[in-house]
Amino acid sequence: MDQATDVFQPLQGDDPPVVAGYRLAARLGAGGMGRVYLSHTQGGRPVALKVVRPELADDPDFRRRFAREVRAARRVRGAYTAELIDADADGVPPWLATLYVPGPSLAEAVTRRGPLPVPAVLWLMAGVAEALQAIHAEGIVHRDLKPSNVLLAADGPRVIDFGIALAADGTSYTATGNTIGTPAFMAPEQASGDEVTTATDVFALGQTAAFAALGRPLYGDGSGVNMLYRIVHSAPDLSLLPEPLRPLFARCLAADPAERATAAEVVEWCRQRLGADADAGGGPAVWREITGPEVVVPAPLPDPTPVSPQPLIGYPRSPAGWPQPTADQRKARRRRAGLITAAGVAGGALLVAALAWFVMDAKDRPVGRGTAGSRTSATGPAARSSASAPGSSSHAPDSSARGAGDGGGGASGNGASSSASPQDPRPEGFAPVRLDAKTSLSLGDKEPAREDRRGDIRFDCRSIGCELTSDSAVFVQMWGAHGTTLDECRLILGSAKKHSWTLAGAAAGTEFCIKDTEGDIGLYVIQTKSTALPDIAFLQGDLTIWRKAARPGA
Repeated sequence: MDQATDVFQPLQGDDPPVVAGYRLAARLGAGGMGRVYLSHTQGGRPVALKVVRPELADDPDFRRRFAREVRAARRVRGAYTAELIDADADGVPPWLATLYVPGPSLAEAVTRRGPLPVPAVLWLMAGVAEALQAIHAEGIVHRDLKPSNVLLAADGPRVIDFGIALAADGTSYTATGNTIGTPAFMAPEQASGDEVTTATDVFALGQTAAFAALGRPLYGDGSGVNMLYRIVHSAPDLSLLPEPLRPLFARCLAADPAERATAAEVVEWCRQRLGADADAGGGPAVWREITGPEVVVPAPLPDPTPVSPQPLIGYPRSPAGWPQPTADQRKARRRRAGLITAAGVAGGALLVAALAWFVMDAKDRPVGRGTAGSRTSATGPAARSSASAPGSSSHAPDSSARGAGDGGGGASGNGASSSASPQDPRPEGFAPVRLDAKTSLSLGDKEPAREDRRGDIRFDCRSIGCELTSDSAVFVQMWGAHGTTLDECRLILGSAKKHSWTLAGAAAGTEFCIKDTEGDIGLYVIQTKSTALPDIAFLQGDLTIWRKAARPGA
């Protein structure tokens, strides 16, 4: 298989030819924040240009975080980092460019050749730990260190996307497996919503290196919920790892962040074990064996020659250097627009008539959607008690993660969902439910939304980013989840202790499991979040409640 073909994919119909003056030569891939393209500087140096997803670009909170993290990331300089050279947080869409690293990611290399030998793992850990030193020195915590964010150049590893993860942390616009803050490589405190520090990155380094040594995640496979449960509640099985590396992995993967090795200690430990090879610069020979032949980077594209003055369809304005439409073409375009508008008016009239018929017919139906905060029929994904939404990353817990009082049936590894237990309460849906400085909600009330602050669950903006808070109920944010089930909420709430949860990283689509002291379980799915002005900040979302659903002892 041609490795260059795997790396450099042709542009597709929905890819722009130019972004902020950078001509795009090929696709490099897609991630949690957007698409990544190969481009070149004016001097011909290759760069990886990441274009932010439109959904994120429309979020003012994201833009502010993105701009702040870009400013910090510009200062990072290190032998094992891919330098950020250009960015525009105010662009339409926002984008950033880093130096292109010609080499596979660690994830690709391990998938292609299998687990790495011990010397290569030592070189890997030393290089990534040195990159973390440079990143942490600028006050940045990576937050999403994982095999796909470590590129293997001919002279050693390069860490990418440093400092950018905070900007997109918690977003649910990403596809399964691309969520910012990847469950399989999170630290326990990150999964629990506690403070994230430089020690969090060291835990992720341990997990990333374990993946390189084993060829698979250290905590196993499965749904994100099950992996997070194992990370928080169980110690890793270090007997699976090569014996010479176990002492270092034990320090990196300590449950208590204070007991973990520092990045500097990891570098020193690895250099001692590499011995003379470290002083003699033996790393490049190791990497050539791992990465294979060097990939030839495509040359910069020439500026397009305006052979035919036809404008690109689908762009609000012509990119720089692209031909403009002629007067005749503009007239033809207006005639087409008139025909389309007329067709739209006719179609709209038919739609209005159909809606009127539907409303008339709905008067005779026994159940209808209520007003704000009222009860609704619970048929959507958020209201399912034991069945995941199609395409969701959430599955019912497997047997390895069952131990928090969850005796329900598990899901098989192929994503099949378990059936609801006959004893499970019927889900009750409420939409929309608004939370602001004057309202609250209580899961135990027949109508949970309250027009006062005496409910169990409140929205508070006295802290940066605002938070959900309660005197008695506990919260857990479901990382990367879509269509979370009752069984999954039960599992993750079994040991929950936090009575407040910051919303700094939450976005539209973020899901929270909630449990009150009476055993009621709720799933709140944010639809609108406005926290830019604390005095008028609010949340609006969909709420599903399962009454008395907590298992005894959970």
